[in-house]
Amino acid sequence: MKRKSTGQEIAKITGVSPARGMEAVMKAQLISAVIHAADRKKLTHVEIAKRSKLPRSAVTGILSGSLQKITIDRVLRLVEAVGLTADLKIRNAAAS
Repeated sequence: MKRKSTGQEIAKITGVSPARGMEAVMKAQLISAVIHAADRKKLTHVEIAKRSKLPRSAVTGILSGSLQKITIDRVLRLVEAVGLTADLKIRNAAAS
């Protein structure tokens, strides 16, 4: 079974802050869920763009893996557009 990367690991590899690393991991997980849901529901990028009120070019860029200049807000709009909700879990750092 493949282990998921943590924000700390991503930060160390890429040389960004741990917060930026965590942001990248969260975006990647959300986008992956959007892609799977869109595939299951056979939604096109045009349909997702209409539902999310984002430009189709932005939808295509995000879903093809471009994380630069992509806000969590935009990703969450895609999550909602494919009929999903996001759930955030926070725990003590000592417990991780």
